[in-house]
Amino acid sequence: MVDEKNADFYLDVLRSLVKEGVLDVTMRILVACGGATDKDVFMNAGFAYVVISNLDTRLNGDEFPPFAWSFQDVERLSFEDNSFDFAVVHSGLHHCSSPHRGLLELYRVARKGVLLFEPYDSVFTRIGARLNFGQKYELAAVASNGFQFGGVNNTAIPNYIYRLSESEIENVVNCFAPYGRHRFQFIRKLRIPWYQLRNRRNKLYFIAVVVALPILTLLSRLIPGLSNNFAAVILKPEFPVDIHPWLKWEDGQVKLNSDWLKETYAV
Repeated sequence: MVDEKNADFYLDVLRSLVKEGVLDVTMRILVACGGATDKDVFMNAGFAYVVISNLDTRLNGDEFPPFAWSFQDVERLSFEDNSFDFAVVHSGLHHCSSPHRGLLELYRVARKGVLLFEPYDSVFTRIGARLNFGQKYELAAVASNGFQFGGVNNTAIPNYIYRLSESEIENVVNCFAPYGRHRFQFIRKLRIPWYQLRNRRNKLYFIAVVVALPILTLLSRLIPGLSNNFAAVILKPEFPVDIHPWLKWEDGQVKLNSDWLKETYAV
């Protein structure tokens, strides 16, 4: 259910991160909650070593050559820590029972960082959901998957659409890994849910969005924080450079720097 414009944003972000040196096409990449869109985007971006994973029982891996495939639940990945250079998820975490757990599993198996694309918790999003232009629960996805898949954990039960924010991502990651300085980058984008709007029986919602689109587009460009979709890049600390001063790197491990604490606190 990823429309062409959203796939373009996906590809543009990948290419931009390659140009910036954040990503490299030779990296080993894990894609969680993946599908045909992920395959097409990573092929167009020139990546060679990609493992596309999902818990969709309709898939068997024949759909993704030249890339590998693995049956995986993003909330309970079977891979060892740091198995991949980067972990990526595109519009999948909000289908989880716990999006935070899925995010932290991606963090765990990635050596350098995580790239995620998810609905953004903005004023536009809240107003749109309240006025029924957007969805609070993923009804359209279940309807388009034969009323059998597309909901929470890819079941027939429509998932609640959990929308993330910058501060929430930073808080969750820093709580999980309080060892050093993370680097975060956020790229916001207006995404119109054309698929679910076109397939509604009541066409007034679709018509209203078409009429308001120029204004919505202008506002999202002038004030990016009003966008309803975003990409988040999470770069893990590089030790010992990024370690917090109250910690130290010793014998390949993070340990408490008690001398620093003694200089700060009279204990």
